[in-house]
Amino acid sequence: MQQAPAQTAAAPRTSFVPLARGVPGVLYEPAVIGPKAETAIFIMHSAADYLSFPGCTELSHRGYRVLCANNSSSKSGISNDGMLDQVLLEAKEGVAWLRRHPGVKHVVLLGHSGGGTVMSAYQFIAEGGTKVCQSSEKIWKCPDSLAGLPAADGLMLIDSNWGLGAMTLFSLDPAVKDEKAGMALDPALDMFNPANGFTPSGSTYSPEFTGKFLTAAGQRNNGLIAKAQMALADIQAGKGPFADDAPFVVPGAILLGSNNKLFAQDIRLMSRTRKPWPLLHSGGLVTTEIVKTVRVPENTRNNSPSLIKGALKTTVRNYLNSYAVRTLPDFGYDETSVRGIDWTSTYASPPGNVQGVTVPLLVMGMTGHWEFLAAETIYERAQSPDKTIAFVDGATHLFDTCKACERQPGEFGDTQKTTYDYIDAWLAKPGRFGGLSGG
Repeated sequence: MQQAPAQTAAAPRTSFVPLARGVPGVLYEPAVIGPKAETAIFIMHSAADYLSFPGCTELSHRGYRVLCANNSSSKSGISNDGMLDQVLLEAKEGVAWLRRHPGVKHVVLLGHSGGGTVMSAYQFIAEGGTKVCQSSEKIWKCPDSLAGLPAADGLMLIDSNWGLGAMTLFSLDPAVKDEKAGMALDPALDMFNPANGFTPSGSTYSPEFTGKFLTAAGQRNNGLIAKAQMALADIQAGKGPFADDAPFVVPGAILLGSNNKLFAQDIRLMSRTRKPWPLLHSGGLVTTEIVKTVRVPENTRNNSPSLIKGALKTTVRNYLNSYAVRTLPDFGYDETSVRGIDWTSTYASPPGNVQGVTVPLLVMGMTGHWEFLAAETIYERAQSPDKTIAFVDGATHLFDTCKACERQPGEFGDTQKTTYDYIDAWLAKPGRFGGLSGG
């Protein structure tokens, strides 16, 4: 894929877009409207404020219209309380608005990080209808209100993670002894116990401890799902603490990056792809190779005893809708891949959702962060006839250059430019969206 032309210096034009359901958005338009502006990019995260996400300006600089919007989770005062179903209805407003906007012929979704869950779930349901999110294997059956989502013409998952459900699983601390508190921890399962291989400068866990830790995490995960399902049955029977829902607080389980466990501390885990893929370097060089992470160890403090920093604070319904994914008896991961997750047990799962998506798909991973490896998991399960994967050498989760990863200054160049130039070239490929309906 050829390098795209350099971006223009002129600042994009911005305008506030008050979408329905109280969702705020900002439309970024190039200073000079050209043919690329017929393609509009819609960007939304699962929870964070993305009104000024760098992609809004970077892609409008390159000629595209970009609508960046928040949702009901973005304005939440606690960690996670906007149900995925509600966020998908809010995403519908953004897609519908762009479909109506003069000059827009194609709409492409961009999901970054947790936004990969939102955008992949949206397109999955838009293409397949509610029958795909109400099927028997789903832990949570979606409501009929999600019928009739207008489909997009393309999907981009740019350093998407494995999904809200999987990231909750990867954050789950099996050392927690009591589901009502995070203070009592089992030393034999405590990953911050030096006896188990922890050191602040970078941990080295034995295969025995890693296996024991992950097996216990998978068992705790399925136990939490059962607990939430029983609580929902009580609510529906009128036996719950409230008529509509109930609090659901899980110690040592918040899915923020600062709470992800094992692979964040031991950089041998989730460290390389299984197969060779295109790796983007500075200056436009592209190699095809086994892609290795360049990240450094992170997360050296145990957050499980903390309500604010460590506990998932949600509700019974929201947990089942947004944060639950079923694990199998062989759940675990190693240097190259994760196994034992039932990706289709939830639609909070990009690896499961892309199995029902047919529009052109771009998947990218950033080697300066651990979530880069999700790109291979997603790509290999994707069913789109037109699908592309690439990795950016030395880029962080936000696509900028990982200075802490450099062996010498400037080693990775301007990784943000490398990333958005590649996205630009992918979007601008002649005929990529030409055969798809704009309606």
